[in-house]
Amino acid sequence: MARVTVEDCIDKVDNRFELVLLASHRARLISQGAAITVPRDNDKNPVVALREIADEMLAPEDLKEDLIHSLQKHVEVDEPEAEAPELPEQAVTEGVEMVADEDNVTFDRMSEEELLAGIEGLVAPEKSDDF
Repeated sequence: MARVTVEDCIDKVDNRFELVLLASHRARLISQGAAITVPRDNDKNPVVALREIADEMLAPEDLKEDLIHSLQKHVEVDEPEAEAPELPEQAVTEGVEMVADEDNVTFDRMSEEELLAGIEGLVAPEKSDDF
């Protein structure tokens, strides 16, 4: 790589390893069509990315956040939970079978023995050669 460009970036990003990660991520973005913020001057994408970091055209914190976001496979989105319908107080205290009028929801209590008997009665799925 261009040593002068790397030396210019060290004061912006303290860790050389992190600098390589950020510059390579930015170079990939450039190759995917992202607009560059410095003149290309016949340089390749990694050198352009280093020059952008050195000239402080891009904040290293923003690049780091973008890199982390691009590596995440599952992004958790906080969505408001749906409100549960209010249950009559008698059904909550007794814990006996209750049927709601609108949704036909049934609540029932089961003893531990009944649960174990039900689990023992389950049949394991057959293994097939397809998988």
